Amino acid sequence: MRLIIFDVDGTLVDSQQMIVAAQTRAISKLGLPVPSRTTMLGVVGLSLHEAFASIFGEDAPLDALAHEYKAEWRVLVDEGHVSPLYDGAQDLLDVLAAKPDHFLGIATGKSRRGIADLLAQHQWHNLFATVQTADDAPSKPAPDMILQAMAELDCAPQDCVMIGDTKFDMDMARHAGVRGIGVSWGFHSRAELAQADVIVDDFAALSRLLV
Repeated sequence: MRLIIFDVDGTLVDSQQMIVAAQTRAISKLGLPVPSRTTMLGVVGLSLHEAFASIFGEDAPLDALAHEYKAEWRVLVDEGHVSPLYDGAQDLLDVLAAKPDHFLGIATGKSRRGIADLLAQHQWHNLFATVQTADDAPSKPAPDMILQAMAELDCAPQDCVMIGDTKFDMDMARHAGVRGIGVSWGFHSRAELAQADVIVDDFAALSRLLV
């Protein structure tokens, strides 16, 4: 594999506390009923508009919800909240980055500003050859993020793999014609990852597939 693309939230980064907090604050500010934690985490990976539409419907104030979510996320960052990496994530990234003729990529529902914060926090500026965000392409599970990443690096589908924790990631991989590796420690269940070519339960297992 020449191009290894990672989702971020629920795959590399355990961001569930910040996501739930930002959603709760944003939804409450607009006077809407706060859904369950399970519901809020179930839409992680989608763009903000798609996520809130999935929860509240297309007639909800989606622009306002997205705006307030971004604002509340910024407040959380300014307050010093961080999203830790899952155990083993950095070690695997370092090993993969050292392999010649391999590229690492990101495909995330985060905004360009949101991923910039993460890259700075974990000093990842020179780690990823391509970074695709919700600002650059249609929401998952559309294949555009993967297709754009492959085009940037002149990589064929058979030489690419997508790694993620949600059904949206696996469906995106299938739509793009690349292999999908599901990780079971994120926000969707193993049953929801059924479209994955393989599912792994820890970074040791993932490393055995990739290294």
